[in-house]
Amino acid sequence: MKTIGIIAEYNPLHLGHIYQIKKAKELYPDSTIILITNTTFTERGEVSILNKWTKTELSLENEIDLVIELPFVFATQSADIFAKGAINILNKLKIDILIFGSESNNIEKLTKIVDTQLNNPNYNKQVKKYLDTGLNYPTAMSKTLIDILGYTTKEPNDLLGISYIKEIKRNNYNIKPVSIKRTNNYHSQTINTNIVNASLIRKMYNNNEPIDNYIPQNTKKHLYKNLTTNSYFPYLKYKIITTNNLEIYQTVDEGIENRIKKAILISKNWSELVENIKTKRYTYNKINRMLIHILTGFTKEEAKNLTIDYIRVLGFNHKGKNHLNKIKKELDIPIITNYKPNISKILDIELRATSIYELPLNTNLTEQEYKHPPIIKDNY
Repeated sequence: MKTIGIIAEYNPLHLGHIYQIKKAKELYPDSTIILITNTTFTERGEVSILNKWTKTELSLENEIDLVIELPFVFATQSADIFAKGAINILNKLKIDILIFGSESNNIEKLTKIVDTQLNNPNYNKQVKKYLDTGLNYPTAMSKTLIDILGYTTKEPNDLLGISYIKEIKRNNYNIKPVSIKRTNNYHSQTINTNIVNASLIRKMYNNNEPIDNYIPQNTKKHLYKNLTTNSYFPYLKYKIITTNNLEIYQTVDEGIENRIKKAILISKNWSELVENIKTKRYTYNKINRMLIHILTGFTKEEAKNLTIDYIRVLGFNHKGKNHLNKIKKELDIPIITNYKPNISKILDIELRATSIYELPLNTNLTEQEYKHPPIIKDNY
């Protein structure tokens, strides 16, 4: 029996995610599926409209066997750091196969890109040349790959897949990457089937448009309505105005703190602030991540030498429990089920991120960090 890892944000869980899970079950019947998921803010600098507990419950209801938290310090960073945290956890959990969605569905092509990034001596030099012209990193990377290989990819899931494969190869993990064809575009604003991307679902939901045909039953009632980064703008504005040196925060680099300081005074919300900061060198995702790090007080000092030093279990069924029991003696780090002080710097930052995440919400999520047990689903 195979053990499969899936890395997903489920923001929200939708029918495309269900399709991926079902395809994984078709490819590997009787497998155990482990989900690694972020819980407050996302890799693209957005806010999760499902909290960690409802996300876990919905995942277990839809054939996920074990749900593990991806710590905030990895979950809100660039693709390579995001992948580093998630793949490290999955390797410790002894998965055999990593399954991810892919626009190209071409593992050979993605692997050649990875080999170029890791082994071609001209790759980093060429990327740096493009960066020096003022281009942002994704564009510099894309142009370099075209120069060397004659092709590239700009699709978001392919780019994440490249980061996953890179992390596996870099560390010689015994994990086989397997892609499943993505049936729609992440940025698409049109609807042709019942599989619609998460960003469009969030937009429709906040515009009071019907979304029931695009998400599993029992999902809609758990979604936070009108929860966006704009919900956090007053807190962010206060933090920016009252912090003398924004450069202490993770990903705030190259003098952009001065641009942020000026832009905050003329911006009425988070979205407008991002537009006022935007330059050719900075992608929207990078700016949003940067602002999340300022909001949560995540500093460069805290981001140094990050390593996975615990595994937090959010929920499981009997197959997930059996897998944990089978491998726990081989683990070199603790398995935990709730927050306790003095376990990990990363866990302390997680608590802080949750406390800030719940500021616009009428919830007790911070208290639940201490008290909420893993969700157990009996599916015998």
